[in-house]
Amino acid sequence: MNIEMIEAAAGRLRGHVVRTPLLSSPFLDEIAGRRVLVKPECLQPTGSFKLRGGWSALSALSPADRAKGVIAFSSGNHAQGVAYAARAHGAPSVILMPADAPRVKIENTRALGAEVVLYDRATGDRDAIGAALAEERGLTLVKPFDEPLVIAGQGTTGLEIAEQAAEAGVTAGDVLVPCGGGGLTSGIALALETKAPGLRARTVEPEGFDDTARSLASGRIERNERMTGSICDAIVTPSPGQITFPILRRLCGPGIAVGDDQALAAMAAAFDRLHIVLEPGGAVALAAALYRPGEVTGEAVIVVASGGNVDPALHCKAMDRFGGR
Repeated sequence: MNIEMIEAAAGRLRGHVVRTPLLSSPFLDEIAGRRVLVKPECLQPTGSFKLRGGWSALSALSPADRAKGVIAFSSGNHAQGVAYAARAHGAPSVILMPADAPRVKIENTRALGAEVVLYDRATGDRDAIGAALAEERGLTLVKPFDEPLVIAGQGTTGLEIAEQAAEAGVTAGDVLVPCGGGGLTSGIALALETKAPGLRARTVEPEGFDDTARSLASGRIERNERMTGSICDAIVTPSPGQITFPILRRLCGPGIAVGDDQALAAMAAAFDRLHIVLEPGGAVALAAALYRPGEVTGEAVIVVASGGNVDPALHCKAMDRFGGR
């Protein structure tokens, strides 16, 4: 992984993904006790940053491999990113999704033309199932985070942050990133290393599923003991990746973990103050900025709001409990 791969991905993505802005609100600044700049990747056509990695991977395949089709495994956001990119490139796609994924994500993935195969998140081995389907059908596997082309695509978020932060007069501080397997955080960290070395990427995860934070603390890859029990389904993964973790260990600060109620409160704050819709996993970085300010450094903090594919009932729950504050 290097900056040249990220810049090459940016060239392939140009005109196909949204260059999302940095949003701000004095109300959020007051809660956090510092300037807060939010990058709303929920505004991508598929509702999350995952379109960047999916497009990067599909656009780099040979025409022959694209014609055979691709397979991906995902709780929903990577699924939609790959399905969208596959349809745009005229490639068949098969998406392996946990049966307990939010219904809106399953339905949206099917609506994008993908064949959806469901599995039990608690008992199934998605890597083994995906590998078997790929071999059986001759499909190219597009991994959700531990894949260089995907990391390069996610890293384009970091290129934009570096430019936009400079325009906003922010040259030092933390960049908080919702983290599952680490593809987005590692890509952003690599981009910042070259383009904005005063900015430091930080991982944010749900409490009880903070495998990356524990891995950063111990210096070796740690695993989550369970895979269910968090509302932040989009970023619940077994462990950081073999490719992503060395990058995270070299470039990122300590990880942060937030509770489910803090994620819900951040969803409500994002809707009330920025007028954007976030899913719980996409709101954890904002939650850290607002409700864990003592764990954040710098006069300003940049927050990646990574996705907005939330079930309406859950968003209503967040607004009922925490809206209007």
